[in-house]
Parts: sequence; C-alpha cells; structure tokens
Amino acid sequence: MSSPRVSTTRRMQILLDLITLVFAFAFAYLLRFDFAVPQDQLDRALIQLPVVISIQLLTVILTGMSTIIWRYVGIAEIQTFARAALLSSTPILLLRLGLPERFQDFRVPLSIIVMDAILAFGGLLGLRVLRRVLYEAMQARKNLQGQRRRVLVVGAGDAGVLIAKEIRGGASDLELVGLVDDNPGSIGATVSGARVLGTTGAIGELCAEHRIDEVILAFSQASRHEIRRVVEICEEASVEMRIIPSYHEVVGGAVEVNRLREVRIEDLLGREPIEVDESRLLDMIEDQRVMVTGAGGSIGSEIARQIERLSPQRLLLVERSEAALFEIHRELSALESNVEFEPILADIGDEARMRAVFSHHRPSRVYHAAAHKHVPMVELNCAEAIRNNTLGTQTLGQLASEYDVESFVLISTDKAIRPTSVMGASKRLAELAIQHLDKTSRTKFMAVRFGNVMGSAGSVIPIFSEQIKAGGPVTVTHPEMERYFMTIPEASRLVLQASAIGEGGDILFLDMGEPIRILDLARDMITLSGLKPEHDIPIEFVGTRPGEKLYEELEHPEEKLSGTSHPKVLIAHARDDSGIDGLARSLAHLGELADLGMEAEIRETIGRCLPESHVLGRRPHAVREPESEPSRAESR
Repeated sequence: MSSPRVSTTRRMQILLDLITLVFAFAFAYLLRFDFAVPQDQLDRALIQLPVVISIQLLTVILTGMSTIIWRYVGIAEIQTFARAALLSSTPILLLRLGLPERFQDFRVPLSIIVMDAILAFGGLLGLRVLRRVLYEAMQARKNLQGQRRRVLVVGAGDAGVLIAKEIRGGASDLELVGLVDDNPGSIGATVSGARVLGTTGAIGELCAEHRIDEVILAFSQASRHEIRRVVEICEEASVEMRIIPSYHEVVGGAVEVNRLREVRIEDLLGREPIEVDESRLLDMIEDQRVMVTGAGGSIGSEIARQIERLSPQRLLLVERSEAALFEIHRELSALESNVEFEPILADIGDEARMRAVFSHHRPSRVYHAAAHKHVPMVELNCAEAIRNNTLGTQTLGQLASEYDVESFVLISTDKAIRPTSVMGASKRLAELAIQHLDKTSRTKFMAVRFGNVMGSAGSVIPIFSEQIKAGGPVTVTHPEMERYFMTIPEASRLVLQASAIGEGGDILFLDMGEPIRILDLARDMITLSGLKPEHDIPIEFVGTRPGEKLYEELEHPEEKLSGTSHPKVLIAHARDDSGIDGLARSLAHLGELADLGMEAEIRETIGRCLPESHVLGRRPHAVREPESEPSRAESR
C-alpha cells in the first residue's frame, strides 16, 4: 500500500520542480527586459526553454537533490542546491560561448543564465522549505489538541541541537521549554527557537519555575561522573528523565524523539564510544569461514553479530545449549545477509564431534568464547570447569592446529591474573595451553583478557534488578568490592580489534577504564528505579565468597603491559612460566582427576601448576543465592 503513495508523492514533487524551473526561466526574462520582452526575444526564449529545463532537471538528479527529504532541509542541503545551480549553469554558459552565430537562438544571454540559476534553484529550495514549514505548523496544531509534556533539554551541543529541532518540528507530544548547558558562552543563546536558560546546577529551580514534566539528557559524549551528577540533580527535583541513545545504539548518529529512552545503569558507567578499525577487521573477516564457540552466550552471540556485519563467507555457530543455539541462529537468519549461518550443536570437549566439524567446514578463524564463568558455581564444580575451560580449550586448539586454522582467539579473563578461584585458574591454564601450542603450530594462537560485562546472564546488574523488583534486599558481598565493567558490544568489538592486532602467543588485554564500586552500582540502580537506597530498598552485605577478590588486578607483577595501535588494547607480555615444564603431562593428569571427580586432588595439582594461585585445597560450602558477584564476560 505504501509504494503507490510514495510514487505519487515523488511524481508530484517532480511536477512542482518542473513548474518552478519554468517560472524561474520566464521570470528571469521578464526581469531582464523590465517586464516588456520583445517578440524576437520571446521566440528565442521558447526555443531555449526545453534545453535549459532539461539540463537543470538532469542536474537535480545527478546532484541527489531529488532524494533530499524535505522535512530535514538545512544548511548542508543549501550547499547541495548551490552546487547544483553552478553545475547546471556551466553547460548553458558553454553553449552561449561556443555555439556559432547561426545557432544564436540557443545562446542564452549571460544575465539570464545568472538570474535563472539563482531563481530556479532558490525556488526549488524554497519549495522544500515551504513544505517543511507547512508540515510543522500542521503537526503543531494537531499536538495542541492534546496535552503536551513540557521538557527541558540538558546539553546545547550537537545532540541537543538535533533533539531540539526534532521537538520544535512538532513531530511529538513534547513542548520544548528551553535548554541548559554548562558552557558559559551558551547561556542566553537561542537553539532552534528555544533559549539556553542556565547551567545544569539550575535544573531544580528551572523545573519548578517552568513546570517541567521531563528532562532530556542530550549528551553526545559524557563521562559517567557528568551523567551521574545530572541524574542526581533530576532525582532531587523529582522530575522524570530520558536520554538520547549512545552512538552505537543509533547507527549513523541520527537522533529522533521516538528513540529516547529511560536512563539506564550503563549510562552512569560511561558512554565514551569505542572506535575500531573497520577496514582492518573487514580485511581479516570478509569471505572467510569463521567459527564462534559458545555462540549462544552473552559474548559469543555478540561476537557473532559483529562478525556477520563484516561479511564472512560462512559463520559457524558452535553451542551445546540447544535453546541458546536456536535463538542466535533464528536472530541471524532473519537478517538480510549473504552470510551462510551454520548452527552446530556440539560440546567443545567432545573431540570426535569437533574433529568432524573441523574436517567438514574447515574454518579459517576461531573465536573461542565457550566456558564456565560463574565463580561461585565453578568453585562447587571444579572438575567440570577443568574439563570445559582448560581441557576443552586444549582440544579445540589442537584441532585448529591440525586443520591449519589461520588464527585462534581465546576469550580469557582478568581473573587469570594470580587466580584466587578455580575459574580464574582454569582460564590461566587455558592460556598456557594455547601459548604452548603456538610454539609448534602454524596457527596464530592468542588470548584476550577482560573483566565483567554488563547485562550478561547471571551478572550483577540483572540480579540487582530482580532484587529491586522484589522489594529487596539488594545483596552486596563487601562494601569495598570493586569491578571493571564494559558493555557487551564494546567488549566484542575490542575482541575483534585485538585479534587483528595480536601476533602468535600474545595475551591481549582490554582497557576497562575505571573500576566501579559494587555498592555504588547497587545504590545507582535503586535510584534509577525511582526509589531511595536504604529507605525504600535495603542493602545487605553478605560477605565475600570462596575465590573472590575485593579488587581485580589488571597486571601481573611479572607481566608488563605495553600499548598497541589501538588505545584500548594492550599486550601483556608472556611470563617465564609460559613454557612450564611438563604442561602436557599436568593437563593430562588433570583430565584423569576430572574424570574421577577428585576435586581435592585437582586443586592440589592446580597449585603445583600455578604456584602464584591461591585456589582452596578443599571443596567450599555452597553459597546462598541470589549471587551478586559480577559475572565474567563469556558464554554460557
């Protein structure tokens, strides 16, 4: 139904453009001859008209003027119209100067060429501006019939200007009262018809004075401290808040009222966009056969989404959870994509099954995100953690080497640095396993370490959210517990970037920014829910659990970090123990112990393999749920 309407509208626009061009040419002749055009000049004008109009219409098409959406005509579009006027005048001028005398009927006078270009393309621009003005006036009248919400926009920068234009355009039920900005030079200025009324510190007073219903946070980029400060001011003023999505949520940076959303905890943890070298990633992934293990998990699924955008030939989705595999395959298959998606239900520890997968599909790159990740749960099931995290990685790496995979990327964790948990130790052993393989293989093995990701299954943010909905208490292990956080898309983009930077044997580390106190996180989430910490929702300290650290380490004393070509990707240079004697024998022994379920012996063996670790020598007591430990970034 929509196509005929669009076609009719486009035909109407072309007809109006044609009429405008004809009238502009005629008016130029009238001006040239003081509205008394001699008969001979009128005859020539009628001969010249189809030639001039044809050239101008062709210019409209070539310069893209016909595709400009009239609702968004602005400064950039004015430049397009000016270029089109100059471009169309050039061939007409060449005809004037180059045609011989016998073709003088086609030679348009110079004054007519100049006036017609100004009138014609000024008229085309004016036509679109008029349509926009009429549309916005109609929308404004329509909205006046209903109740409009009075809003204050925070930020008079690019994002603030865009959202102000959108609101003033009348395409919403919002009424823009004014803006606030901390730039002293902006105070008193006018943005899209609305004044900058003051600084963010005056939000409370302005909300009361102007009866503000809602505050819109329009930050193109802002630190978490800036956003938190404004949120606290709005909370004090008891006014609702919404925020413009970040760059990565709105591809291309388009800002629309219908994309505004509530402030989320991720906004308080930092919104600085992470840039990656797209051309380098495209060179690495395009037309390749790529395998992602743990493809149904938090990080694995996002890595798969990011890889799909880079146009691999085939994307192999390896996952042992049938439900998780079904969901990610269904999501990717619904995309308009030329990529072949292959859902592979398999356990990475099943050597026979994975050998068949490698033999049949011959992947050129492997991103290994499958792992057990929850620290307390892994402490209670250390045999399974060794079998999956360590031995599964070793098996997968050996197959990658055997089948000439070009690169193998292990998703590791900062908990592998001087591990105090079985999970961290199992990941450190996995790192050692692939570094050992790298010494004898043509495959380029590397590991990428990072900390906690926001919103992954079982992580602290969804757990806190459930506790708040239930009325509390929100459980925090220790008042000084700190963790590093990153969003899932950010982490996944940087994993791909790191894999393009890293060389064989490298351990790459993602810069996670500043650490966040879990207690502050809990308080912020309660506040964003419209409640008061301790008053409406109690916070309860439950004590640290086996394997937990109060502060995550970014660097081992014997591992020196150095920079790379990307500011957020570092290299942790290998320690001397990367080539520990008897690693293969130790891993084989751990496999035997895991098969027998001998957990105490597994912990003792880990202690001998990793003298730096502090893994408990006995099975810990079960810890009560709900857990509030932030989860590792990974798969299941």
